[in-house]
Amino acid sequence: MDLPVLAAQPTTTAPAAASAPAAPHLAPSQSDPLWWRSAVIYQIYIRSFADGNGDGIGDLAGVRQHLGYLRELGVDAIWFTPWYESPLADGGYDVADYRKINPAFGDLAEAEALIQEALALGIRTIIDVVPNHISDQHPWFQAALAAEPGSPQRERFWFRPGRGENGDRMPTDWVSNFSGETWTRTTAADGTPGEWYLHLFTPQQPDLNWNHPEVRAEHEAILKFWFDRGVAGVRIDSAALLVKDDALPEVPEHPGPGEHPNQDRDELHEIYRGWRSIADSYPGTRVLVGEIWLPEIDRFAMYLRPDELHTAFNFDFLARPWNAAELRESIDATLEAHAPVGAPSTWVLSNHDVTRPVTRYGREDSSFAFLKKRAGTPTDLAAGQRRARAAALLTAALPGSLYIYQGDELGLPEVEDLPADRLEDPMHFRSGGVDPGRDGCRVPLPWRGVHPPFGFSPANGAAEPWLPQPESWSHLTVEAEQSDANSMLWLYRQALRIRRAESDLGDGALTWHESPEGTLSFARGDRFLSVTNLSQEAIALPEHVAILLSSSPLVSGLLPPDSTAWLRTQH
Repeated sequence: MDLPVLAAQPTTTAPAAASAPAAPHLAPSQSDPLWWRSAVIYQIYIRSFADGNGDGIGDLAGVRQHLGYLRELGVDAIWFTPWYESPLADGGYDVADYRKINPAFGDLAEAEALIQEALALGIRTIIDVVPNHISDQHPWFQAALAAEPGSPQRERFWFRPGRGENGDRMPTDWVSNFSGETWTRTTAADGTPGEWYLHLFTPQQPDLNWNHPEVRAEHEAILKFWFDRGVAGVRIDSAALLVKDDALPEVPEHPGPGEHPNQDRDELHEIYRGWRSIADSYPGTRVLVGEIWLPEIDRFAMYLRPDELHTAFNFDFLARPWNAAELRESIDATLEAHAPVGAPSTWVLSNHDVTRPVTRYGREDSSFAFLKKRAGTPTDLAAGQRRARAAALLTAALPGSLYIYQGDELGLPEVEDLPADRLEDPMHFRSGGVDPGRDGCRVPLPWRGVHPPFGFSPANGAAEPWLPQPESWSHLTVEAEQSDANSMLWLYRQALRIRRAESDLGDGALTWHESPEGTLSFARGDRFLSVTNLSQEAIALPEHVAILLSSSPLVSGLLPPDSTAWLRTQH
């Protein structure tokens, strides 16, 4: 159907009526098996979304209070980072009990109610599982610590004697994903040094031994537990790391396919085929989404074969700089990787681990890599804001499903001046303070008002938010942005409304069009064209009959730098 011209124009005071209308939503039908191929999925980091009980920590009550906001935004599903019982040594990715909700967030009954309430609004629920490791407080690991070397309890993990005459050297020299060492030594019952245990992340996250049948059976039971409660999918953390080579060899300088001792082992595919069988046994399509960081396209695609995972996160696009050639290369490589197995691509600009787009795109080096993160890196927030707006439209027009990290729809910047005594991220501490950590993208959302906590907690809340919000965020609240036609929120709502209405958007084909150097232009179907200007000069738009949406106002009829326009090319 035709849509009105929605090109952004400069305004002095935006009227309330300018806010985008709610996207039409119906309760998801179990007979829609392909919903996941085009879905818009909103990531919720619970601690920072909304605080319902006033203790300064986001919770399920806060999410339930704001389900209407998510419906109005126009999302199809919400993905929760881990909500389970956890000591929170790594933001919940250290799970102590998969069948209990972290008491700081609520309880199981509240989670079950949330799943059904969201579904009634047309929003499915996706949850995180973290199969590579568990919390050191998990009953399994506590039993292993209390048991003797060689015991059945220790066989579920990777306990090994140390090297050297007194066993003082780690069993391997593997490098941790969080900097630092990958082995921690235990203390025996008599107080003497004992065996070492493996942890690719923090010492509070011991790796499980996926060669053990009990480990596999337990995680299959966990999937069934949550599918029975109505979740529509599972996002699998560190999905390529689960299986290790039993011999625990050192990492070769140039490992061949499947030869790395702790990454991308061929045995993983048997595990995920078993998980897919479980997912397919439930009514509706229950999706499996992998977090997979692999440079080899063919190895990546193997996880997306029809009997394994449905989709996998596309981290390459997220990490690329604001550069037309780089982004096109990533788009082409992504589509090429997915085509042989018929899987849809996924597109995302950030998540709870990554520097927010408004800040990252304003840097001289706008690419992302964990090893490059440093405190004090300058950024041009005005340029970052323009580019983040343009990137939002570019990404939403690409084929496949779209992920949005909470707060990106508000244009929140990274908070880079958090007090040192409030930081919690283990990446910061394990790097010796060199890495500023990920807390800056996890600061609680601003909902309303002109001073912190900006409605994150109830007015009578007794505690301040777990991370402090900048005073300067008063213009970035949902309340302020929903009535401002120039705001990031307005742009996102309009973009998702158009994406839902345009049958050629979401899953499907993409056709590149010739365009000036430093720009990206592609068609979706016969009537829709997306044009992004990443150059330093304004450009003329291709022939069109209407502008559906523009991230920046046109200047003398030209699309300015750092802007994207969506065009109707024919009636």
